[in-house]
Amino acid sequence: MARDLKLTRNIGIMAHIDAGKTTATERILFYTGLTHRLGEVHDGNATMDWMVQEQERGITITSAATTTFWEYQGQEHKINIIDTPGHVDFTVEVERSLRVLDGAIAVFCAVGGVEPQSETVWRQAEKYGVPRMAFVNKMDRVGADFFGVVNQIRERLGSNPVPLQIPLGSEDDFEGVIDLIHRKAIIWVEDEEMGMKYEEREVPEEYKELTEEWREKLIEAVAESDDQLLEKFFDDRESITVEEFMEATRKATIEQKIVPVLAGSAFKNKGIQRLLDAIVALMPSPVDIENVKGIDPETEEEVLRKADDEEPLSALAFKIASDRFIDKLTFVRVYSGKLVAGSHVFNPRTGKKVRVSRLYQMHANKQNAVDFIGAGDIGAAVGLKDIKTGDTLSDAKHPIVLESMSFPDPVIGVAIEPKSQNDIDKLGVGLGKLSEEDPTFSVKSDQDTGQTVIYGMGELHLDILIDRLKREFNVECNVGKPQVTYKEAVTREIEHREVFKKQSGGRGKFADIEIKMGPADEGVTGLQFIEKIKGGAIPKEFIPSVRKGFEEAMKNGPLAGYKVDSLKVVLLDGSFHNVDSDALSFELAAKYAFRQAAKKAGTVLLEPIMKAEITTPEEYMGDIIADLNRRRAQIDGIDDKSGFKIIRAFVPLSEKFGYVTTLRNMSKGRASSSMEFARYEEVPANIAKSVLEDLNK
Repeated sequence: MARDLKLTRNIGIMAHIDAGKTTATERILFYTGLTHRLGEVHDGNATMDWMVQEQERGITITSAATTTFWEYQGQEHKINIIDTPGHVDFTVEVERSLRVLDGAIAVFCAVGGVEPQSETVWRQAEKYGVPRMAFVNKMDRVGADFFGVVNQIRERLGSNPVPLQIPLGSEDDFEGVIDLIHRKAIIWVEDEEMGMKYEEREVPEEYKELTEEWREKLIEAVAESDDQLLEKFFDDRESITVEEFMEATRKATIEQKIVPVLAGSAFKNKGIQRLLDAIVALMPSPVDIENVKGIDPETEEEVLRKADDEEPLSALAFKIASDRFIDKLTFVRVYSGKLVAGSHVFNPRTGKKVRVSRLYQMHANKQNAVDFIGAGDIGAAVGLKDIKTGDTLSDAKHPIVLESMSFPDPVIGVAIEPKSQNDIDKLGVGLGKLSEEDPTFSVKSDQDTGQTVIYGMGELHLDILIDRLKREFNVECNVGKPQVTYKEAVTREIEHREVFKKQSGGRGKFADIEIKMGPADEGVTGLQFIEKIKGGAIPKEFIPSVRKGFEEAMKNGPLAGYKVDSLKVVLLDGSFHNVDSDALSFELAAKYAFRQAAKKAGTVLLEPIMKAEITTPEEYMGDIIADLNRRRAQIDGIDDKSGFKIIRAFVPLSEKFGYVTTLRNMSKGRASSSMEFARYEEVPANIAKSVLEDLNK
């Protein structure tokens, strides 16, 4: 079993939008024999972009999983691949995929280099400790600059990129790559059957000096990461074998000391076979990854599980997808043990056993039924009831809770209503299914207006969800104007005493609490609750109710009912009544205390600030910066790249609605922009006043 697992790779393909991830994945599927025609994103027939919306828009929206096989050095390797979206609105798809992957291929455009979303996905991979390789794609494009991209990976991502290949030519003259380890030129030539096949040739004379320079850098970088190799390097470098060197390169990659860099053009079918070789040679197998850590829910102690079929089951549900033909699909990564079709598994979050009716190995939106999913593997299960993204599935006799995933709060909302009153029930069902699938999508019904408001990560995110309601659930909707999801925060610390009394015949209600309330300590989110009750002034059993009251109250701030993200409450003193005091009395006292104290604690409105990057020809830069200043932007820096100016700025989301159209008009369609959520900041007083007036109309 351990031997088989060594031949498995769980990898993700991640990048900024338009760097060519899906095209690279399509080529991988073609060259591994999983598809027999080349799917193209721009023709709308890419295998991995199977959703109608993806095919129409030419972007990836949902991460698609597939399993394929590649022979390397006479052994067949199994590769589970997840193609993730590049658009910032679908960042949750990248987050949950990286959580369960062992390695990632970061695709960079040879012209665009390190773009904003490349930085985001890189940070997400770092958060989960995922080893990475880089593939510099689109080497055939005008303005391609391989070494410039390598430099950006070092400077902007703070990594240690180490090219294993350098390109042979670029733009229209891009022929192939030079393999630095074997000192061979790899040239791709047209082939009727394969699209492109490659031939090994001698390094052209004019490239020999450059090859030796970069080969030296490669050997030094790898030797530095391995003490034994470093010794050999200084004693007798000729004694280092290719096998030894590859083993050291693999080890350095897995330990994240280096990021191997390869080059190619996925669209022109150049570089994919060598990329597959590198995935198998350098990316970790489930056996190379540390044992997975979890918590025993009964004892709260840390538990370790290794990637072995004989261990007790531990698996993570990392994605839930609605499928109109086969019920709900739950994508799972099995870390230890076996997930067997027809068996019962334990969900520690609900404390219940659930039955796994069927299991599948996935190929985009097609499924191949399997009897079990073994340790270290990724697959999909059907029949799991009451399951959420991030739930652990385990053996009931050996329960474990794996670290779950954290997702950002939605930043934008729109009010929707069905065009036909007959569709109200269908709308409810559709919204329920979509919010089950996507943790960054939420639905709220406004009690006062009766409106249904949906919240997401951006305008495109909500557009896609409304489009899916129409296509998948046959619900046509009227859509309101986008509205920003503000938050509220207290700015001052104050003390407050709340006495809650209610007498209604028989037994009454009584609770008395004295609190100090103010901003939470730096870096703390949620409720920071500190209890300083002395001498049993409030019985221990009522204190959790005080905490619960504040947690519930934080969902509706005093200014406009927006969420209060972080708060520090110190419970100083209080009193109780032997007969009239109960848990509910103290919970209600806490809610009233929050309302009263928040009014005096200088509550302010916070707005989402977006990190924007605008790429423009120089002649439009003055107009664009003037427009950004009107939008209350803070300019963070201006760079040059390939004859264009790159403006980096932080802009309030409320000022960015419809920006793409404005930018297009200002630059005659030549400038482009991308943005991602950065942080929440206090709204200036004059603007907060008008926002609150609008909200309270």
